Amino acid sequence: MSLDELRRARAYLLRVAEPPAAALVAFVAQHGPIDAAARVRRGDCPPEVLKATEARREYDLVGQDFARAAAAGARLVVPEDDEWPAWPLLALELAARRGVSEAAPPVALWVAGDVALGTAADRAVAVVGARAATEYGEHHAAELSYGLATRGVPVFSGAAYGIDGAAHRGALAAEGVTVAVLGCAVDAGYPAGHVGLLNRIVRNGGAVVSEYPPGTPPARHRFLVRNRLIAALTEGTLVVEAGRRSGARNTASTAGALGKVVMAVPGPVSSGMSVGCHELIRDARATLVSTVDEVLETVGRFGIAEDPAARPKRPTDRLGPEALRAYEALAVRADRSDAEIATESGLPLRKVRALLPALEIDGFAVRGEAGWRRRRESA
Repeated sequence: MSLDELRRARAYLLRVAEPPAAALVAFVAQHGPIDAAARVRRGDCPPEVLKATEARREYDLVGQDFARAAAAGARLVVPEDDEWPAWPLLALELAARRGVSEAAPPVALWVAGDVALGTAADRAVAVVGARAATEYGEHHAAELSYGLATRGVPVFSGAAYGIDGAAHRGALAAEGVTVAVLGCAVDAGYPAGHVGLLNRIVRNGGAVVSEYPPGTPPARHRFLVRNRLIAALTEGTLVVEAGRRSGARNTASTAGALGKVVMAVPGPVSSGMSVGCHELIRDARATLVSTVDEVLETVGRFGIAEDPAARPKRPTDRLGPEALRAYEALAVRADRSDAEIATESGLPLRKVRALLPALEIDGFAVRGEAGWRRRRESA
């Protein structure tokens, strides 16, 4: 089978089921994309997959999708590509195995922009917040994103008005990499007031990303679905402003469920737009940060350097593959048992029990009353 055949099969599968399609993703993993696509077309699939695809399985618009994507300067990135961000997206697979709802990884991703998606997702930080942001919030979102970008840290956000737009503009001002993850197609022109911003992101070394086929319009549920990608593709999520109920809090909650770092910027105690941030901090679901150095320290010090070219390696780079898997299965704020770590990492229990004491000696893990957790300094 050729990569072109794989790509066309995944393009078809992206259109026939509304993400996140957990049953379809599992079906593709079992049969491979080409066979899975053929079975879906015939209706020869399990009830869960048939239910997810029956409304659209006859919509074979692959040729049209690729033509529209080409016109928009976009390409389809698939798991078989070298640029596929496999490591960041592994968090979705692991969360799905733990029964976290809506945690299915994408079948493929439409990407506009020359930067390799896997490179952009390496050591990235998400900066998210309210659409109806205050001047205070937009200022700090732009300043923090500018500071992250100057340290060589890619900034991900959702291209919405308010905090998202300020985050993208801050990273662009620093001539850094910024990525917009959309809740609609890359060619949807949404939001209309940010079409110019999205074009700037693409022209200046960033990317615009979506798992929705060309022509897919925005919808409220699609923005909630895309939030899991923002959370998964980054090392940590920083909430600058958020109301009590907001998409930014949804992204933060998803990041926490994926085992990612969650941070929040405090606001004036009288500001309704900071209520969500304050609740995240008060409930110990987010770490309070107010400077770029604090953000970088919280996510693991991977970018603290005056010169981005001199950026030090992460301490975990010296870990072997199995030790790194065990380390990544540790939570930052909660103890996990040997069995839970084995399940999360996919390693045999006996191997986990051999690795954990070594991780403790090397300063990567801490033994608690109820199990093991990640040592914050090495996170």
